[in-house]
Amino acid sequence: MTDSIKTPTSNEKTAMYRQMLLIRRFEERCNQLYMRGEIPSTLHLYVGQEAVATGVCAHLRTDDYITSTHRPHGHALAKGVSARSIMAELYAKSTGCCKAKGGSMHVGDMDVGMLPAIAIVGGGIPIAAGLALGFKRKGSDRVAACFFGEGAANEGAFHEGLNMAAIWDLPVIYVCENNLYAASTPVGVTFKIENIADRVAAYGMAGEVVDGNDVLAVYEAMGRAVARARAGEGPTLLECKTYRQVGHSRSDPLTYRTKEEEKWWKERDPIERLGERLLAEGVTNQAGLDAIEADVTAEVDDAVAFAKASPDPDPTEALQHVFYGVEV
Repeated sequence: MTDSIKTPTSNEKTAMYRQMLLIRRFEERCNQLYMRGEIPSTLHLYVGQEAVATGVCAHLRTDDYITSTHRPHGHALAKGVSARSIMAELYAKSTGCCKAKGGSMHVGDMDVGMLPAIAIVGGGIPIAAGLALGFKRKGSDRVAACFFGEGAANEGAFHEGLNMAAIWDLPVIYVCENNLYAASTPVGVTFKIENIADRVAAYGMAGEVVDGNDVLAVYEAMGRAVARARAGEGPTLLECKTYRQVGHSRSDPLTYRTKEEEKWWKERDPIERLGERLLAEGVTNQAGLDAIEADVTAEVDDAVAFAKASPDPDPTEALQHVFYGVEV
């Protein structure tokens, strides 16, 4: 089954290009709004990592679940949470995806299969195993996908969660977004191994290292992992090597990175890479890419207008939706 993973069609490639561009433009707009003081709290932007969320979620159905992190906007958009409801959440409006109770670090929508994001580093790893256990016990072919950064791979929850998933052959895909820095700490300072994916051999789990700035490579690797999971062959860890083009959060001055390093990664921008490939393969032309740009800009404009026009939550809502049970 895992040997027959289909390659994406031209339409699917174009859809992935649009998805990545939507994430990028949404995040850029969020940054502008934050700097103008229009949205509260801080932001952990996903700029540069769009290929991971897009390539992973392209294989997931609405009834598959994902868990996310303190950097969740890209995961949410890729899983199908509407730009309107995410932006309204950032504006702390009652129409937000979490009714103004989550904010930037806790967006999600169970109707499209995204648990509200978990800001605790590594916190989603055992929860994803629990979701997958529920799927397996019910005899369904649903899968769970868990996003986390390389810093989370040094948390106890990583080892406990992966071991549990492995011994029970759970249908879960662990997606490590290795963007080289846990906040400001370089990956080489906290790991003696070259690839985090090498660790999973100790659990008897499949692992794969992927170019996280190539959405088609992520798509193909995720296809193999999902096929294994749906066939009852157990979990997989995908280590997607990528790079955030912005700071860890809005308060990060980025003094720990060199301009040469940033330039090297910028030249491997995932959106530009796929755009160039679409042009080279004749899938579209520059006018087609420009049309996608205009369409994405209109969607982001609409999300901002919707958020601004939405009502503030009523104080009586403070005790509503405080506890939410999940039925898998």
